Amino acid sequence: MSLLVLAYPTIEKKDFNWIQSIRKDHDERYYKIVNPHFTFVFPVNNCEYNQLSEHVKKVTRKFGTFFFVLRCAQIVKDSFSDYTDVFLIPEEGYRLFVKLHDALYSGILEKELRLDIPFIPHLGIANSLDPLKCKSLADKLNSKNIEIVGAINKLDIVSYEENNVKSLGSIVLQ
Repeated sequence: MSLLVLAYPTIEKKDFNWIQSIRKDHDERYYKIVNPHFTFVFPVNNCEYNQLSEHVKKVTRKFGTFFFVLRCAQIVKDSFSDYTDVFLIPEEGYRLFVKLHDALYSGILEKELRLDIPFIPHLGIANSLDPLKCKSLADKLNSKNIEIVGAINKLDIVSYEENNVKSLGSIVLQ
């Protein structure tokens, strides 16, 4: 079992439904197992829930709720598989995602940080073994005036095992 730290964004229902409609048709890997989210801590196996929870609580004391705006789709080659992904990238709020991510990878998570993989704050909406399919979708999305305004007001610690994501607890950003 792996532990992750995710943020399920607070967004308008119409935006959630639109994202889910895209994911239903184009997210071959995650649509059925997890709601739209931002990943702050990627899978870790060398940490117990209580340790991770205390660490996240300590780190997030310096962070409050923050806002973002998604306006751009970007394709990114998955670092761990043959898939290519389509991400919605925060145009506004980007630096806060990076600062929170970097702060979380301190202390007990310091050795878990993958410096060989760039951190790109994102909400994944599609993936495929065919990169051209992803490019076509990203181009189509970018030809529209996407503007999804949202907030990150809590982080969830989740377990991931055998294609099952389960929330173990939430930490509210004050």
